[in-house]
Amino acid sequence: MDQDAATALDVAIGARYRRFAEVEAPGRSALYAEWAAGVASDAGARAILAQIPETHRQPPLVFAVTRLLGAPESDYRAWAHWLAAHARAVVVECSARSIQTNEPLRCAALLPALSLVDGPIALLEVGASAGLCLYPDRYSYRYATEEGVLALDPAAGVSPVVLESALNDSALVGVPPLRMPEIVWRAGIDLHPRDARDTDDRRWIEGLAWPGETGRVERITAALDIAAAEPALMAAGDASVLLAEIAALAPRDATLVVTTPGILAHVPRRDRAAMIAAARAAGRWITIDEPGLHDGWTAVPEPWPGRFALGLDGEILAAVDPLGASVEWLRANSATPS
Repeated sequence: MDQDAATALDVAIGARYRRFAEVEAPGRSALYAEWAAGVASDAGARAILAQIPETHRQPPLVFAVTRLLGAPESDYRAWAHWLAAHARAVVVECSARSIQTNEPLRCAALLPALSLVDGPIALLEVGASAGLCLYPDRYSYRYATEEGVLALDPAAGVSPVVLESALNDSALVGVPPLRMPEIVWRAGIDLHPRDARDTDDRRWIEGLAWPGETGRVERITAALDIAAAEPALMAAGDASVLLAEIAALAPRDATLVVTTPGILAHVPRRDRAAMIAAARAAGRWITIDEPGLHDGWTAVPEPWPGRFALGLDGEILAAVDPLGASVEWLRANSATPS
């Protein structure tokens, strides 16, 4: 790499970590904000991270890997000292891993869309990681509204996983009656699926929670226990290639629903249209994405800072927190059960 290219790479890494420190981490993880700000100002740390492929150099991935390998969850100086001493191991491990955030709380955002789909449902998730978003029928929900808390539980009673989310009241007339979905088959596709029964895989999924996120590790651990007790079919490979094959395994008397919650951002832009086409050809399609991420919408609103769009078959139903902590239903939608 020539000097100009190396300088440009260093500047890009600094800018990426500075943005993370100033925009993405505040309010979620003070420790990650401190570490990212440190990297943005530390040429030595940036030189180490420059050895990691661009698609494996995101701050949450790098920080999770260092914690997995034993970095102290302490101030930046201690973390940077550890990084310098373990640089090669960090580069190798980051190069072999990818962000596989598996947040069951996303089911609180998916549930209103699932309530519009007649069951029984065969659920197929793209980018499933350990499959924690394949169990919306096994979790309890507590939606905070202006009128109080709207509670839904599985038939067996309150779940060990209770998902708390805010449901915007200003358009409650448009929200479909929320109901627990009847899931009769569940499957996931991931380049590197994780097994909820495997100790190392569980440690990785739990470690992707950011330090300081109250209750998130406990929620993920409880969801892993549910997934481990009732393993879903998990397939390893490119979903655009495998999707039709796995979809063909679903029961024919069930409505197949393909979900892509937060995964399309990790698919190269040139491949997103093909992925969306494959999902829609297979069955109903539910997604959670930034509004401007792709052209799969029937109509695209103005960007919503900090929020994603919940869509059913390309129609945007709601503005949601990316991890499911809030749902603002849009009054102007025409989605109906089908």
